[in-house]
Amino acid sequence: MVQNDGFAGPILHFRGCDGDGMRLAAISVRPEAAPPPGALTTLAGAVAPLLLAQVAGLSVWRHDFVLAAGEAGYSLDGRDHPVETCLDADIRIAFVSCNGEENGDLDRDGSERNRMWARLAQDHARAPFALLLQGGDQIYADEATHGHPLSEGWPDRVPDHPAPADLKDLTRHLEAKFVQRYLMVLAAEGCAGLFASLPSLSVWDDHDICDGWGSLPESRTASAVGQALFSVARRMYLLFQHGATDADVPALFMDPTGSNLGWRRDLPGVTLFAPDLRSERHRRRVMGDAGWAAVESLRPSGDHVFMVSSVPLLGPRLSLLESLMMVIPRMQHYEDDLRDQWQSHAHRDEWRRMLGQILRMRQAAPVTVLSGEIHLATRAEMGPEDTKIHQLVASGISHRAPPGAYARALGLFAGLGDAPLRGHPIAIRPLPGQKHRYVAERNFLTLDRRDGRWQAVWHLENSGLTPPLALD
Repeated sequence: MVQNDGFAGPILHFRGCDGDGMRLAAISVRPEAAPPPGALTTLAGAVAPLLLAQVAGLSVWRHDFVLAAGEAGYSLDGRDHPVETCLDADIRIAFVSCNGEENGDLDRDGSERNRMWARLAQDHARAPFALLLQGGDQIYADEATHGHPLSEGWPDRVPDHPAPADLKDLTRHLEAKFVQRYLMVLAAEGCAGLFASLPSLSVWDDHDICDGWGSLPESRTASAVGQALFSVARRMYLLFQHGATDADVPALFMDPTGSNLGWRRDLPGVTLFAPDLRSERHRRRVMGDAGWAAVESLRPSGDHVFMVSSVPLLGPRLSLLESLMMVIPRMQHYEDDLRDQWQSHAHRDEWRRMLGQILRMRQAAPVTVLSGEIHLATRAEMGPEDTKIHQLVASGISHRAPPGAYARALGLFAGLGDAPLRGHPIAIRPLPGQKHRYVAERNFLTLDRRDGRWQAVWHLENSGLTPPLALD
């Protein structure tokens, strides 16, 4: 894949909406020696850029602005960028996850890697989306630790007492590697125009840090190298996925301290929220006090609630598989993957706690959970018809799918079902128009509100579009 020259943007981030219109931030990346972007112009006037950060020889600039309802878009550096600003009637939302692969992602052919992004861009050109939701693993940073003496053996080998100067050098190394991956994604051919006209909201998952972050042994994650890795990943996540720094955290996230980076946004008639399932995670905990306080104090408004859970909330009885695999020595290296799941033995009480919160919200409005992470497309339902919860899984947009036999075997296992809350059984269902519970094709999801009613369509790489699924 052709490497970026240090330029990217504008990249839109959704801040919210109010009586004045849609609040947005646009970031632009330039080499440090290059001049800053010009003023951004809207019908309200011109907005000067703010220098947000300098990292790895690059400057990141931000324009903060508002587009009134019905306004066509904005202009920057001589180019017009259309934005869908009517949010109170029929709107469209796109959902994606798993934008990369663990090994060799930087070296993939761009047209193959971004094939589904190109389709999403075509669909946006046909009927504009108002929002892009990204459900985790927006980059795959697993190889960022390669090439430095302190982190070359991560996570199997970690030095006990690294020198401060060596840790500082590791930080510079990691910053450069993370920035390289973000620019590869954000400036990809065919994607740059999409990110300039479609505001995004993202929540991170493990590969935005490293594979299995929080499910790895704490001797690794709590080490000096592990904390350096997390610190860099967190700063780069804020910068490139939210157009933010720590100074912006109280205004953008539910926990003003930043211990947990879960967020909530409201559109007319819709509440969107995403708990952060990584910042406070360890092997026996998904979220800490800050994360749970944010979720349990959340009172939705509007006619529909969309929750983004980076790890599927409704799933099969993986605790049985976890028990089986732990008695087979050659399968024990998959333990971290199973620890990542809500259904793990280690997290089952927290799983019930979160399901209880979703049922509480269901009393106010229908709730749909959006998830990724598994590199397959599927859906699930929980509970009887009058309190039904939908879960829609779209994963991944660029991660290649596992073999079809794997998907069919998982589907057979999912037939066992589960009922962690009495009276609210969970069932894994085939997508509309599909025979099997899991589809092994790259995919993304579109959500449409028409005349006040929501429906979902999966876009599958080989099978095409599914029939719409009503989300009443």
